[in-house]
Amino acid sequence: MHRFLSKKRIRHHIFILNQVDHFRFNRASLINVGFLESGNDTDYIAMHDVDLLPLNEHLDYSFPEAGPFHVASPELHPLYHYKTYVGGILLLTKQHYELCNGMSNRFWGWGREDDDLGSGEGSPTFQHLHDPAWRKRDQKRIAAQKQEQFKVDREGGLNNVRYRIESRTDLSVAGAPCTVLNILLDCDTDETPWCTFG
Repeated sequence: MHRFLSKKRIRHHIFILNQVDHFRFNRASLINVGFLESGNDTDYIAMHDVDLLPLNEHLDYSFPEAGPFHVASPELHPLYHYKTYVGGILLLTKQHYELCNGMSNRFWGWGREDDDLGSGEGSPTFQHLHDPAWRKRDQKRIAAQKQEQFKVDREGGLNNVRYRIESRTDLSVAGAPCTVLNILLDCDTDETPWCTFG
């Protein structure tokens, strides 16, 4: 990523958001935390899956002046072709992310959080690097989660993400400025009982 962005002369800082609590994975809450912890030095964010690497040099990672920009749009992504897909890599100004109050914190386990965000709204392009076996436990739907995941959360997001930073490490990886955040998320098991592994 550093090589790719530097070649395009895009100033960047990479935040690695590492969930270290005992709850199920919550990508949306982690992105909310990354946004809050990124400080005032940044004017936009790239919500970027760690297992998705750009191969096409024509992909645009520049400031999304015209509004949110989906780098990994359905016509380009190798696995997700449905029209409402906004996952993978989405660029937003910090102002736009604040306007929509970030992402819902209700999505514990893998998937659906980007569809919730999107509901308000060919050639080799990416390399998708993940092993589905790693996420098997986080893809399971628990209790009322299946019904709840299709409800739009209009209240939760930046304003109610609950977390604690266990550690913050600033470092350089092959010249890339990076910050690794080890994050302890908190879950209200009365509100979202599917945050635990049951």
